[in-house]
Amino acid sequence: MNKIKLCLLATASLCLTAGAQAKKSSAGSAGAPGCATQTAQQCVELALDAMGGRERLLAVKNVRLTVTGHTLLTEQSYRQAPFITSYERDLTTLDLTDQRLRTEAKMTWPESDPNQSEAEATLIVGPGGGVNYSKDGGKDNYSLCGLGDLDASRQMLALGPLRVLLTASAAGDLHFEAPETLRSTSHAVVAFTWHKVPVRVALNGFNHLPDAVETTQQFRDFWYYWGDVQQRIYFDNFLRIHGISYPTNLVEERNGIIWSSAQAINVEFNVPVEPHTFDMDDKVAQSSEASVGWNRPFVVKTDKQLAPGIDLFPGSWNTTVIRQSDGIVILESPISGTYVKGVFDEAKKRYPGVPIKAVLSTSDSWPHVGGVREAVAEKLPVYILDLNRPLLDRMVESPHSLSPDALAKAEHPKRPDWKIVSEKTVVGSGDNRMELYPLRGASTERQYMVYFPAHHLLYASDTLVLGGDDHLYAPELTYEVVQAVNREHLAVDTVYAMHQQPVPWSQVISLIEKLERS
Repeated sequence: MNKIKLCLLATASLCLTAGAQAKKSSAGSAGAPGCATQTAQQCVELALDAMGGRERLLAVKNVRLTVTGHTLLTEQSYRQAPFITSYERDLTTLDLTDQRLRTEAKMTWPESDPNQSEAEATLIVGPGGGVNYSKDGGKDNYSLCGLGDLDASRQMLALGPLRVLLTASAAGDLHFEAPETLRSTSHAVVAFTWHKVPVRVALNGFNHLPDAVETTQQFRDFWYYWGDVQQRIYFDNFLRIHGISYPTNLVEERNGIIWSSAQAINVEFNVPVEPHTFDMDDKVAQSSEASVGWNRPFVVKTDKQLAPGIDLFPGSWNTTVIRQSDGIVILESPISGTYVKGVFDEAKKRYPGVPIKAVLSTSDSWPHVGGVREAVAEKLPVYILDLNRPLLDRMVESPHSLSPDALAKAEHPKRPDWKIVSEKTVVGSGDNRMELYPLRGASTERQYMVYFPAHHLLYASDTLVLGGDDHLYAPELTYEVVQAVNREHLAVDTVYAMHQQPVPWSQVISLIEKLERS
């Protein structure tokens, strides 16, 4: 569930100890529009006054927000920009005194089955972690929430609209940085460090209100793969609420891409809150806190031999190790560098002394290419679709200084050895020879399939998922695979995919034909 919109709009509390005061910055104020004669601390005080005053902001003990917004699905849009969009309407309650949050979300998801695009979910976060909550048959159910939700909640607690200036004021390293021009207006920029995250706040040179908050951080949501991400959150549509100037519209930009926009259509301060609103299972919350997130290791729970020398390792993202006469080919490099390094190690253990000669990366969705940087660090050739090269070039070149991976640590990193797939491409020889074919469909434009002619076996990238009742998820994706198979005159007996174990091709054809007749 996407919580970024909530967390950015939400306000929260910074627990200031009694009598704690930030040191005034000794940095000069030259070039600080609107604060030419002030220190950074004094400039923040002017901003606090512009919002309604320090005491009035601290008097807000809880907040209830009704929020509507959208997020551009940059990580998994079928054809890249312009991106497809998800929508959300949320009711968020914040306990600012005890630093707890509850969000009840109603989401509209574009990549869903007919009549199933609407979903509801509840997130509860507290100091000890967070959970996803549901109620079934009168019983409370708690499950792990994502690290991205926890991070966003903590950011909201300290850097939300009503607390970012108080956080800045309390920072021991508060200082001015170079001014910025945002929306044609000059802004003073005050900067500080929060939990090792560099933060910059742009203060309007005319009215002193905060117009944007900027950070550099490694996110633990889908933006994890970009390393040091430049985030800017624009504040807009200020409304006067109980004497406080509150920005009800926040637009988030990451690495220069406008990513999400959220509008609070109702804002209430100091409302009555039911006593069990923030109840959660503490063990589940602690487990959420301890999760490794996207940087998960590769663990062999089971494996399946599809043919001699073709070993499938099922998981959330399937990977395949293929033994050929001159080396090993790894089919897919998903999730993380840690995960892919584990796949490499398993391949070497299974085939001692046999070198890994190449990696195949068949899709552009970010979790699907999450380990590509590891393959580049290992100086391995990587077969990628022609349309995906610009994205992967940027991903490989993205800085990873906050949490260096193998590529960032390499002393003399080489340029990636891309093998571009723009038409039929043959990899290897013998029984495990592979043929790579771009799909080129409207929904599969940025994927290629892998065919093993000696085994009549097809790997269909990220296009095929069958439910327990033989329900075919996103049948248009599979339909485009069928089109490509017919176009290339391939004889297929068995098919599998990134999220689907092998099934008979005849079963897939039957499901497609049934849908075509309905």
